Amino acid sequence: MSASGGTKAIVAALGANLAIAVAKFVAFAFSGSSSMLAEGVHSLADSGNQGLLLLGGKKAKREATPEHPFGYGRERYIYGFLVSIILFSIGGVFALYEGYEKIKNPHELEHWYWPVGVLIFAIVAEGFSFRTAIKESNEIRGKLSWSQFVRRAKAPELPVVLLEDLGALVGLVLALGGVGLSVMTGDGVWDGIGTVCIGVLLVLIALVLAAETKSLLLGEAADVDQVAKIREAVVDGETVTGLIHMRTLHLGPEELLVAAKIAVQHDDTAAEVAHAIDAAEARIREAVPIARVIYLEPDILRTTKP
Repeated sequence: MSASGGTKAIVAALGANLAIAVAKFVAFAFSGSSSMLAEGVHSLADSGNQGLLLLGGKKAKREATPEHPFGYGRERYIYGFLVSIILFSIGGVFALYEGYEKIKNPHELEHWYWPVGVLIFAIVAEGFSFRTAIKESNEIRGKLSWSQFVRRAKAPELPVVLLEDLGALVGLVLALGGVGLSVMTGDGVWDGIGTVCIGVLLVLIALVLAAETKSLLLGEAADVDQVAKIREAVVDGETVTGLIHMRTLHLGPEELLVAAKIAVQHDDTAAEVAHAIDAAEARIREAVPIARVIYLEPDILRTTKP
């Protein structure tokens, strides 16, 4: 599975969220709806999140240095983790607090048509952003289900944008429901309940994102298919007769480290072993192009007689 950064999806989400955030804050100013305030903060936080993802992608492209010999590919994981923290703290916790305050001290909505109109506009805009993220993801997810794609993707950007957009759409529906019920019943408590539901949704999404990006930060191995291709490519049956053991690690979404101990013939010369290692590295890179850092250690495979 390709480790595409989904830049198009990030830019689409950023543009949509900036426009929606302004519209929501205007609607809050006219109506006093806590759902609109929570949703406005949510969209503003999402805009910052997309900015962080773009910044992480740019920083990850820096060349390796003596201090960081394996490069900066994991910057994308760090910024992905920051996004989950921001979504939790600014988006989720703020919405929960604002919803609690509105339930405790409800008041009737003023100029209800402002939040309703903005919410309908926001649903359309978020739908466009979500459609772009789905289209970008479909190009690389293959036969994986959506939950498998989110769990297995080595590039954090697309799963983050997908979950953010999904959360935004569901949150908008909740906000519309809260505002609608407040208008129909004349009871502002419903607006507060809708805001609390938005907060719970954002916290849950943030926890999922945090768990996935934490796993990437700790270091994940190559996909099962990639490991199988590497195993097959290492052994040529002549000089390299077997694979004793192997470890893989993602240094970034598009850079894989491969370290392996390979079995060679006991009577091979040093030159023959060196040539076999070079040939094995070339086969690995051809089979899995993102395997850019490869360390192969030759050894004699000893079998114990019964």
